[in-house]
Amino acid sequence: MPKRILQGVVTSDANAQTVTVSVERRLKHPVLQKTIRKSKKYRAHDPNNAYKAGDAVRIIECAPYSKTKRWEVLEA
Repeated sequence: MPKRILQGVVTSDANAQTVTVSVERRLKHPVLQKTIRKSKKYRAHDPNNAYKAGDAVRIIECAPYSKTKRWEVLEA
């Protein structure tokens, strides 16, 4: 099974070697047919502390680094 790759914006870089990435997806409401924006936050491994809040990054699935980290930053 291939690893998922998501694109989002870094919302927090307060922790060491960790960034919080907000990924937004758009979908159509089943009844109203209106476009809805849904977002979810992922914690990703950033070993060099290279990314700051506001940066657009791509993240990829990986083996668990900790209790909450299951993603790592692929590139900006």
